[in-house]
Amino acid sequence: MRILGAIFCFLLCLAQPAWAEAPLKYRPLEQQLAYLVAANPGNVGIAALDLKTGELVSVHGDEPFPMASTVKVAVAANYLSQVEYGRRTLDDTIGGRSARSLMEAMLIHSDNRATDILMRNLGGPATLQKWLTQQGITGLRVDRNIATLLADRRDLRDVRDSSTPKAMVDLLKRIDSGAMLRPQSRNYLLDLMARCATGRNRIRAMLPAGTLVQHKTGTLSGYTSDVGFITLPNGRRIAVAMFARQGTDRPGMIARAARTIFDGFTAVLRYPFQAASVGANAAYSAQ
Repeated sequence: MRILGAIFCFLLCLAQPAWAEAPLKYRPLEQQLAYLVAANPGNVGIAALDLKTGELVSVHGDEPFPMASTVKVAVAANYLSQVEYGRRTLDDTIGGRSARSLMEAMLIHSDNRATDILMRNLGGPATLQKWLTQQGITGLRVDRNIATLLADRRDLRDVRDSSTPKAMVDLLKRIDSGAMLRPQSRNYLLDLMARCATGRNRIRAMLPAGTLVQHKTGTLSGYTSDVGFITLPNGRRIAVAMFARQGTDRPGMIARAARTIFDGFTAVLRYPFQAASVGANAAYSAQ
């Protein structure tokens, strides 16, 4: 038992710098997430944002990770913004298919070809990046289309086509808040994300039955991710981004982190004063 305790303390000490940013009441949650990450042999980045209050919990939140197919959320948002300006419609025929069918294939089934058709129609990666920059998104970059990304030599530390966990939840927040899309476009995008058919062993895997999850997965050799929105029992919504490279059981790691986030935010919202007291004690004992 002493050995296990020593290992726990060692891992916790390694993780402490990563969980020093959260509001006091969320320190226990961030500490739990930091421990999960430290106990995993790979490299994991997590961010969770309360969309109502803007309170953020993160571990390695400023570290860039490959986006892989999670970039498809940005592609969809950019196309829908063009629809709002009257420059495109969902009924446009692109590459022999309607834009609507391409959007569904991209977000529900993670179709890479549909993604590249839409991205090319928008003007390519550089145009998408310019739009994201205009929207005030930092810490997220788009350099290649999916076909080129997959054909290039794989380097999971390559900063091209990467995002920090914090940047990804910032993108999700802007989509959800109406800063990037009008309600009709926002609702359409969230409906497609709710129907995501990939990655059932990730965010969704350990959450209570019936929990609303609107998400998009990403996968490369040695890399697994999932980003999106989790709705808590009281209706509060949390934007989450979880990136995991190398290590083992990456989907399981994401599933455990998602459940920890769900339980942690639910507990704080249900018992705010108790959570604040626990957070203060945790902060004191960690010094």
